[in-house]
Amino acid sequence: MMKYFISLFACLLAFSSLQAEPAVNLVVYPVPEGVPVNHSFTVKVRSPGGEWKEVSCYEVLVGMHHPFSSSMACFDFANTVEVSVTSNRRDIRSARIRPLSYGMKPEVNDHTLTFTLTEPRNLSIEINGDTVGNLHLFASSIETDRPDPHDPNVIYFGPGLHAKQGELRVSSGKTVYLAGGAVVQTGIVCDYAENVRILGRGVLYHRDGGAIQITHSKNVVVDGLAVVDPNGYAVTAGESKNVTIRNLKSFSSKGWGDGIDLFCCSDVLIDGVFMRNSDDCIAIYGHRWKFYGDSRNITVQNSTLWADVAHPVNIGTHGDEVHPETLENLTFSNIDILEHNEPQIDYQGCIAINVSDENLVRHVRVEDLRVEDFTKGQLLTLRVAYNRMYAKAPGRGIEDVRFKDVTYNGTHANLSLIAGYDDTREVKDVVFANLTINGVHIHKADKARFFVGEHVQGIAFLAPDE
Repeated sequence: MMKYFISLFACLLAFSSLQAEPAVNLVVYPVPEGVPVNHSFTVKVRSPGGEWKEVSCYEVLVGMHHPFSSSMACFDFANTVEVSVTSNRRDIRSARIRPLSYGMKPEVNDHTLTFTLTEPRNLSIEINGDTVGNLHLFASSIETDRPDPHDPNVIYFGPGLHAKQGELRVSSGKTVYLAGGAVVQTGIVCDYAENVRILGRGVLYHRDGGAIQITHSKNVVVDGLAVVDPNGYAVTAGESKNVTIRNLKSFSSKGWGDGIDLFCCSDVLIDGVFMRNSDDCIAIYGHRWKFYGDSRNITVQNSTLWADVAHPVNIGTHGDEVHPETLENLTFSNIDILEHNEPQIDYQGCIAINVSDENLVRHVRVEDLRVEDFTKGQLLTLRVAYNRMYAKAPGRGIEDVRFKDVTYNGTHANLSLIAGYDDTREVKDVVFANLTINGVHIHKADKARFFVGEHVQGIAFLAPDE
């Protein structure tokens, strides 16, 4: 009995100590020595009533034809955080926080703006309308799933600069973890593997190729990382299944600098990402290179897309003209598009379904899409085409596409295009439910500045409650 009371007392004492330990509500990460920084802004954060903590700003390059030095700052918090951003190089005549859908209005005092957050946000802080020398501020939730660095199945990168040669190849059952404050200069390859996690609050640099490759694999999770200036795609997934990409931040400034490209993949979730890319932000294709098969059951949600060139979303260009493929059950939900800047007519469209190579695209849902004014391009493109530069045949068709609660506020959109290829390669059954442009509900194509070409059937514009 005495042993029982001693054990009980020890347990209560341990529980009391655990309860007394203060919760961590705010975490900042220093930029390692040797990593480029940007001094345009001084960023500080604090819990209400607490001490201010400075958040270091990485340099990130944006744009493509004329890359520009921009800023990225990251921190984690719980509950509520107060944010202070000081502009070090210019007076503040105006300030805005995007996406505009958040409705955030900062207080401005001299060279400093302040605001409060109560939930994680990926933000662009823009002084005097500057969208290239802006601050990208990523406020994430506190990590709750840090792996044990001593676990033999964990490849652990602690804070600091990790210069590596070649690629890190990850086998089945492994976790790659980049701690906050870690900068890893390598590419990560997951090939013919399963049950792999690539996690953390660190930064992945890989200027010799694409940053993360997931090929012929299944059950792969990518969560929390920032990818900066890869010489290729941020994430390439090919012929893989059950892939989750969550809370990824990506910047690119080179040609072919796509964000997330999916080839012949199924059962994919992309959630809460912020993509600022020098080419397509998210692209969904069939066959290319060594990848074969249909693409299906792909969801992109709760995300912000910023294409300095090309499309925020591109679907259908690449496929297998010999053994035709189908891209189906594609869902885009709760998306903010901040930029689309593409001078080439054939490559325009904030949401572009451009099918070639005998692809058939069907069962597409776009809901709660908010498009802010962009520089140059089309709002939407749905076209069965023959892109002779990248394809060997026209597409088979586009069927059953529904746009619901889509808004665009701006003046720079060219005519959107809906067109089939011939009588056997048509666009069929496209519905716009509650399409709003500059505050006006659109009830027919010409009011939206949509050009509906030949070989198109079943276009409908519905009221909000239909």
